[in-house]
Amino acid sequence: MEKAVSLLTRATELDKSQRYAEALILYQEGIQMMMESMKGVKQEEDRQALRTKIERWMRRAERVKGFSQHEKETTVRHEQVQIEEGATGYDYSRIFDRVFEGSLPTSVDVDDAYIRSKHQITNFLRFCELIVLKGGIKTIQLQTGCDEASGSEQKDDLDKVAGSLARQGIALTTTYSSTLHDREIRFNNGWVVKIGRGLDIFKPPKVGF
Repeated sequence: MEKAVSLLTRATELDKSQRYAEALILYQEGIQMMMESMKGVKQEEDRQALRTKIERWMRRAERVKGFSQHEKETTVRHEQVQIEEGATGYDYSRIFDRVFEGSLPTSVDVDDAYIRSKHQITNFLRFCELIVLKGGIKTIQLQTGCDEASGSEQKDDLDKVAGSLARQGIALTTTYSSTLHDREIRFNNGWVVKIGRGLDIFKPPKVGF
């Protein structure tokens, strides 16, 4: 239920920002999760309350669907990637190459709660290196969680990434959220990529160096 509420809250934010096609995807996912949750609710009063909420979200989704019709030429292309624990053969180029086919994006929003530890920030840096290599993108908006144990070190490391990107003509802005759960990457050419593990697809080294 918590995941459904998080998706629907994010959908509302995108709705208010007039990013209707993206909002519609999250509305649909959140509503589906709500409907699945209803199966475990025993009390009829609770079921009716949940049913009322679902109907309200469905009305919002229908309204957004109408608004998004005129955006057909820039329809969001949605891809979800599931990478099993221990799987090999994946890299960022394999996952994101399709995003850069045709119209190049100029900005990207990265929502990933776990760009915190050294190896996670290194993974984010690898993603940024791909962005630089592909060209086109001028702004990166990162929203992540704050490492409670070493928050200042995390911010220092991300500031270094921002400085490196600035020298390539790319502006990185980082915001921190204590409630972020989604792992989603949105490009302004219409691509939305969801990776089950987020950008954290490479394991940390077992020994230091």
